[in-house]
This record gives sequence, structure tokens and C-alpha cells, in this order.
Amino acid sequence: MAPPRVAPAAACILIASILAAQQQQPPPPPAGYTFGTTVVSSSGLEGRVYLIDQDTKKLPRFERMKPIGTIYTTSLNIWPQRFDEGFPGVTDRFEWFAIDYTGRIWIGEPGVFRFSLLSDDGSKLSINGVTVVNLDGTHAPLGASGSAFLSRGVHQLRVSYYQGPAWAVALVMAVARPGGGWKVFNTDDFPPPQDSSLWTKGEIRDVKDVPNPYARR
Repeated sequence: MAPPRVAPAAACILIASILAAQQQQPPPPPAGYTFGTTVVSSSGLEGRVYLIDQDTKKLPRFERMKPIGTIYTTSLNIWPQRFDEGFPGVTDRFEWFAIDYTGRIWIGEPGVFRFSLLSDDGSKLSINGVTVVNLDGTHAPLGASGSAFLSRGVHQLRVSYYQGPAWAVALVMAVARPGGGWKVFNTDDFPPPQDSSLWTKGEIRDVKDVPNPYARR
């Protein structure tokens, strides 16, 4: 989105809540951000990168598209900032692109988990094919959250994201365990048991999210 823009109150609340939960850690640096690396990882999120048409106003249908590359990351932690450095190791595109992240997490203790997304532009979080947070649409940095009961077992995670027009970019995902505070999501915090025979399929229910006025269906 073209500057100057002021992040809506929802985004500010989300940022404050995550920082409050991480008081012992310094805020993320303003530069050096990355959507992932080209180093293959089986334990994190795999992000397939796509080019999208100009004036795209919502997340594309990735199943109809061909990716231009693949990146890997364990955490989505890109705070609102100018985007003029492109994808390290993937492309020098700085607008009109999309990334579809997929991965698995292991839930050892079942309960109600809360999830938050902060993005510019659109993003969406799905677990086991069920939408938990919907921030689709072209907009300035905006935050939203949702919650769901996750049973013990392996859960399929998907975070879809697109960047429309320059000049701002953001994609932060946070999670709060049952009874816990917010923390930037990291797949390393949800490792599966070493014995693969214990990898039972998890179930999701009781999904509650906040309607997104920017979503276009």
C-alpha cells in the first residue's frame, strides 16, 4: 500500500499484545526480514511462491497456478515495513506476488488455541482445511484473530498470503496456547513425537473468528 498509512487500531493492539508477551526479547529489527530461505526443511513451513496479476484484490486460487519457486521457514515474523528488497534467493519482485505456506504441527495437550495474523496485504490461516483467521483483501497493516479447539495429534497448517501494490509489507503469525499468552508462532514449538506410530490425526472444532470487513468472496 502506498505510504503514508497509519496501521488500524486492530494491528496496533496485536503488535502490543505480542510484544507484551515477549518482554524479555528486543523488538524485531527494521531490516533483514525474510519470507523464508531456499534451504530445504521438512520440519517447518514450505512456501510456494507465485506471481499474480496487477490489481489483484484477493488471494488467488493457487491450485490453478504454477509456482515460480519454493522457500522454507519455521516462523512468519515480518513486521510492517517498506518492501523494496524482494525475495532473497527467489525473485526481485517487490509487489504482485503470493506465497502459499503449508506444514504440520503436533498438539500434545488438547485445548482451545488462539491464533492471530497481522498482514499487508491479504492473508488467511486454515487448520485441517478449516479457516480460522481471514484477513483477505488489499489493505494496510491489519490484525485479526480466531480460536479453535485442537485435539491431540497432527494438524495440517496452511497460511496463504499475497502482496499487492507497494510500498508496505507485513506478515506476522502469533499463537496462544490454552491459558497462555501470545507468542510469535514457530513450528519448532510443536515438534511431533519421535515414534511416527504415535502420529495420530488431530481434529479441530469450535472455531471462532472475527469477521473481516476487507474479505472479498
